[in-house]
Amino acid sequence: MIELTRLNGKSFSLNALYIELVESFPDTTITLTNGKKFIVKESEEEVQKKVVQFYKSIQVLSNPHLRGDDDEKQ
Repeated sequence: MIELTRLNGKSFSLNALYIELVESFPDTTITLTNGKKFIVKESEEEVQKKVVQFYKSIQVLSNPHLRGDDDEKQ
């Protein structure tokens, strides 16, 4: 889960696995795989960093090929 802030200042947790799209209009809009949308105070870049950190914490990015590494380090 990633911690985000609605425009009204209330924080909430979002399961980053369901994020399909993050856009700036200029407000950051997150679209989930089910079509639901959230508008948050965080910038698009902040959301991306939180998502990457979340993926690393659950080891989604543990595969070096998914991370973009050319070869595995041992």
